[in-house]
Amino acid sequence: MGVSIRDLVKGHDVALEDLNGRVVVVDSFNMLYQFITTIRMSDGAPLMDSKGNITSHLQGLFLRTTKMLNAGIKPAFVFDGEPPELKLKERERRASLKADANKLYQEAVKQEDIESMKKYAGRTAKLTPEMVDEAKKLIRLLGCPVIQAPSEGEAQAALMVKNGDAYATVSQDFDSLVFGSDRVLRNLSLLGRRKKAGVLGYTTIKPELVKLGEVLNSIGLDHEQFVILAIMVGTDYNIGGIKGIGPKKAISALKAHGKDYEKLFKELNWTDYFDFDWKEVFYTFRNMKTTEDYNLEFKDIDNDGVKQFLVEEHDFSVAQVERSTKSLKTAPADQKSLFDF
Repeated sequence: MGVSIRDLVKGHDVALEDLNGRVVVVDSFNMLYQFITTIRMSDGAPLMDSKGNITSHLQGLFLRTTKMLNAGIKPAFVFDGEPPELKLKERERRASLKADANKLYQEAVKQEDIESMKKYAGRTAKLTPEMVDEAKKLIRLLGCPVIQAPSEGEAQAALMVKNGDAYATVSQDFDSLVFGSDRVLRNLSLLGRRKKAGVLGYTTIKPELVKLGEVLNSIGLDHEQFVILAIMVGTDYNIGGIKGIGPKKAISALKAHGKDYEKLFKELNWTDYFDFDWKEVFYTFRNMKTTEDYNLEFKDIDNDGVKQFLVEEHDFSVAQVERSTKSLKTAPADQKSLFDF
């Protein structure tokens, strides 16, 4: 998902060592899409094994997870379930964009235009059910929990953080805040760097901790109003939001109208942009299906199983696997108190 509130969100740099012993909940689809989009060959093609199976997701997942485990972080991985009805339009939009990008990519291949191939390849990335199953298998072999959400993974992760069973949600998106996650961790990158958009080269990044309470205090809104703000600027359930309304204008409008949301959306001409009531989006966020039936048990790493899966089945280097797992603890240390950070 993606809510356009980046300018409102101020986080704090945090060192991996400061997260030692913490249980964090990973928005798995968000992370896996990063991997299949960015971990590619010089011509934009995804990494593959000798049998032609895509392995970009496994490469990224293995390195990211072992990095966290080696830092003493305890990652649990939440996977999306059935999307809410309002998200189906967004899925259709994304599928159309991928189809358009694929046409441009195939044309670039015919013309042997490497730069254009790189440009469009990532936009065609698709996470298949088989890739999701492979990711779950690897996570379990590494001794980490897999949680299946009834619907949106970010909502399930937010619940686990609110319950005090996890310290933070790990995601690049800010939707976890809209679902009520008290803390969101961003930029847990493989190498502490991110590719610059549209140019060669990388920029250095640091892990960032965003606290929901601090965000709300800084903009002078409560969480209910924060959800309304997200709807005004646009979510995956009402794509694009209300024309001409950015985060700053949304805050001003909210403070002027207080909790009279009906009047607010009427004055902003909601019905000019959407053929459904704003309340449908609001209650989609507030009543998202989640489950209390989850297990956060961390187990010993199955070193033999990891080697069999990655080396024997997917042509990973033995040296790479051993290098990432040789100093890995089995079951990571107990979690710190949520209040001693």
